[in-house]
Amino acid sequence: MITIRDIHKSFGRQAIFDGAFLQINDGERFALVGPNGSGKSTLFKMLLGDMDIDDGEILLGRGCNVGYLPQENAPISDKTVLQEALKGSNEWDARLEAEAKAILMGLGFKVEDFNRIVNTLSGGWAMRVAMANLLVKKPALMLLDEPTNHLDVDSLLWFQDYLSSYQGAVFVISHDRSFINTVCRAVVAVADKKLKVYHGDYEHYLKQKEEEAERLKDAWKRQKEEIEDMKDFIARNRVRASTASRAQSMIKRLDKMERIVLPNETRKMKIRFPQPMRTGVRCLTLKKVNKTYDLKDGGKIKVYQDIDFEFERGWKMAFVGHNGAGKSTLLKILAGVVKPDSGERIVGYNVKTGYFSQHRMGILDPDKTVFEEALDNDRMNPELMVRTVLGTFLFHGDDVFKKTEVLSGGEKSRLTLVKLLLDPPNILLMDEPTTHLDMPSVDALISALKEYEGALCFISHDLYFVNALASHIVHIENGRPAIYPGNYEYFSRRQKQIKAEAAGMSPVASSAKWEEFSPPEKGVNRKEQRRLRAMERDRKRENKKLENAILKHKKEIEVLAEKLSAPEAHSDYAKVKIIGDEIAELKKQIADKEAKLKQE
Repeated sequence: MITIRDIHKSFGRQAIFDGAFLQINDGERFALVGPNGSGKSTLFKMLLGDMDIDDGEILLGRGCNVGYLPQENAPISDKTVLQEALKGSNEWDARLEAEAKAILMGLGFKVEDFNRIVNTLSGGWAMRVAMANLLVKKPALMLLDEPTNHLDVDSLLWFQDYLSSYQGAVFVISHDRSFINTVCRAVVAVADKKLKVYHGDYEHYLKQKEEEAERLKDAWKRQKEEIEDMKDFIARNRVRASTASRAQSMIKRLDKMERIVLPNETRKMKIRFPQPMRTGVRCLTLKKVNKTYDLKDGGKIKVYQDIDFEFERGWKMAFVGHNGAGKSTLLKILAGVVKPDSGERIVGYNVKTGYFSQHRMGILDPDKTVFEEALDNDRMNPELMVRTVLGTFLFHGDDVFKKTEVLSGGEKSRLTLVKLLLDPPNILLMDEPTTHLDMPSVDALISALKEYEGALCFISHDLYFVNALASHIVHIENGRPAIYPGNYEYFSRRQKQIKAEAAGMSPVASSAKWEEFSPPEKGVNRKEQRRLRAMERDRKRENKKLENAILKHKKEIEVLAEKLSAPEAHSDYAKVKIIGDEIAELKKQIADKEAKLKQE
């Protein structure tokens, strides 16, 4: 469908791509990863035709249309939400309109939102409209740049399911590991100005990358020893008449030797943040709290009525629920940012709260630099530590001397996060803290918050982040918060159990449903149940074998593709044909095995 062949791209003296290859076929799911500045956005722009390549070629198959969702570029429109979602569609009929409505509802819109004007929406909701418009168009290739940034957990799960059954190809830049592992079948890494495909999930990519680094380091050590031996031989023998010619020959070999260069090592940041004062057991308590908001049309919306809520020292609670359920409102009431209409907010012993929002205004001094703002607290943190923390959260080099007034929204958000971590209160309340962070920064934040000894309440659409941190899940539905011990995986299993019990299934059957067993029909005896479960286990084992075989074949294709792209292969037609036939046969085997999986 799309072939990227030997592309080169430079900005001034800085080379971004130097002989990069990639093949994107129908229905493939790739995640594009790499450090900031490695060329991910540049590659997207070249695929879209918005930026020229210096050399090489990008070939689009016949009828291949490319759709793009930028990270931050909400549509400005006086159209309604539904009209904007259908904009650009060639045939606007009842079927397409129904499909657009279903997509909008999956992304969190309600029926009454369809006629709202896009320009009246927040930036995040306007981006969801742009996403709906892209999904309605169904391009052959979707380029998605951080598509989950503006989604809550419910709409994220719907979006993942939608992409998993999407007929076209998907190429995504994302910092959300859980999203990558659910949607993508391979990782494309931008490294050493090349593009390399790793079939499997993100963890497999990390493992492969680590193994490659170890092999390269071993080869570098062996070459270094060989060079030292050669230099030693030359030094001892170049002045002797009997061995001078051998020494001269070795000098030529040494000059021609292609040196192995180790890439700059990316170290995992391990930062120890200062710990806050210890609180009492009960940190914050809400009693009989009511909260109602006035609407622009004169109506009212009741968010909470007579709710009680409390959390304790050391708890790390993640708030989940559909959009509009009241997650942010509850977080703000706990933080003291929003006052309830009635009821009590009781602050525990020695409690100091800190609230983090993506949209905090007026917290940063516009006349101070990034570095000065980070230093501005009562802790007197060492300057080296502050520079290290700023670097971890993407303020590199001279960025730390920029005035805060010129920072982007994302940069201001990250700087506010740095300030909180360098002088943490003992109660942290955070709304989407991972937005605008890359994966190493997310890992650094997780590491810091795991060691954080205070209590933590947070909202996040990043399920990897939630599962790594949460000791409790707070599910907010119909104005009532319900607390579940454990992370999101446990909460999800528990929700399935509750639904199964509500449907009148027996505990055995509901347990089976958790594990994707088909529940036995009424009247089926235990012997038959065991037989059905054994059949299900056999089916799962067979599926696992098929999945492993598919992964093995894809790795074999990757090896053959590297051979095919080697310059020396181009002059040997017979060899090219043999490799091409082998790749075709492997692809046929993959298709056959994937067809068997779909039949299950």
